[in-house]
Amino acid sequence: MAGSRRKGLARSAKLAGLPMSIMARRVTATGRAMMTGASRGDLDDELIDKAADQVFAVLGELKGGAMKLGQALSVAEASIPPRFADRYREALTRLQSQAPPMPTSSVHRMLAEQLGTRWRERFTTFDDTPIAAASIGQVHRAIWRDGRTVAVKVQYPGADTALMSDLKMLQMFSGAFGLMMPGADTKALIAEFIDRTADELDYRIEADHQRRFAKVFAGDPAFEVPRVIASAPKVLVSEWLQATPLATIIAGGTKAQRDRAGHLLIEFSLSAPVRVGYLHCDPHPGNFQLLDDGRLGVIDFGASIALPGGIPPVIGELARCAMDEDYDHLVTVLQDNGFVRHGHALDLGPIERLVTPIVAQLRGESVHISRELLQGHTVRALEKRNISLTNSKAVKAPTEIPELAMLGRVFAGVIGVCAQLDAEGPFVDLVTQWLPGFTEDGEAA
Repeated sequence: MAGSRRKGLARSAKLAGLPMSIMARRVTATGRAMMTGASRGDLDDELIDKAADQVFAVLGELKGGAMKLGQALSVAEASIPPRFADRYREALTRLQSQAPPMPTSSVHRMLAEQLGTRWRERFTTFDDTPIAAASIGQVHRAIWRDGRTVAVKVQYPGADTALMSDLKMLQMFSGAFGLMMPGADTKALIAEFIDRTADELDYRIEADHQRRFAKVFAGDPAFEVPRVIASAPKVLVSEWLQATPLATIIAGGTKAQRDRAGHLLIEFSLSAPVRVGYLHCDPHPGNFQLLDDGRLGVIDFGASIALPGGIPPVIGELARCAMDEDYDHLVTVLQDNGFVRHGHALDLGPIERLVTPIVAQLRGESVHISRELLQGHTVRALEKRNISLTNSKAVKAPTEIPELAMLGRVFAGVIGVCAQLDAEGPFVDLVTQWLPGFTEDGEAA
């Protein structure tokens, strides 16, 4: 018990030390500017580099919420303006799949606690070396007693306490991430993580989610969801998925592979709420793989939410207004559905300036989702005349509409992965087919 308490204090100390160190460096940079006459812009860039190095070093060492936030931010990497992008791409991508492995003795102890002291009898072989590590657990390859190759996800001891502790601590310096992710609402992101984290800590809940998806997509020509074989609160055993991770496709895949992966990722994310009644809410490349037969494999269903009615039709209606550039009606829909505070007027200028350039690139049969597309949007969003939209008292904060915050984060992540893939295809057709409210009759096509 004392050892766990000391580790917890050490973790908190590392996280708590970040904002003070970053603040100290900002003061130092200002002093250097005064003493040397150097460009404050150059010094700010240097400060940001040093702050990022420190943040990523701690995130890479810690498990739990710190790494989970890093994974979420890594998906948004494609939207970083060009002057920042090269510095953080490697570090952000590294956070998607790397974490220090737990000792073998801890793995065996957790398996004994969760599957029983005779857990080895369930497996023909069990590889003690993990093949993947995530925010709250790591994955081992094994052979189940019936001969099937399986993936065994084992939760880190104390991950439940550490995860909540990390997330609450990260709230204290969410502004530090703004240095690395201009325009990202990290405060809302962290708040939403905290609200929806509990289910991810019980692998039985994840197993139930995965079973729902696997049942619906069984035999599907486009998607593969591994079946669950056994589950316990902190251990999950499912069929092995032999495929190429999207991170590998992003790094060196062919254009056909990248376009295929992007198309299937968007189709899965849009269609699952309609077909399953659930939304997969963790869209980073580590959770998707491309099979040799062209299907998209999907794993890690801990972050899933029920959407029994599918995506709310108002989202599709807003998207249709944007595509039609009917901004007056868009504002009316926002007001009628409670997105704008009662008695407040919404300035159309920032909306038009932000939406019109995006819509212009969505015209035609094929859409190219590129880094340049997202970077251009981010640059425009940071312009002084447009940033007033996100700061407007007329617009409700994402945390005030939790479902909207979740949908916004998920689909921003999906688009971010597609931009990393540099994917091109008839994506608007998928929106027309699967997004309720996008067509004139208010239903998905």
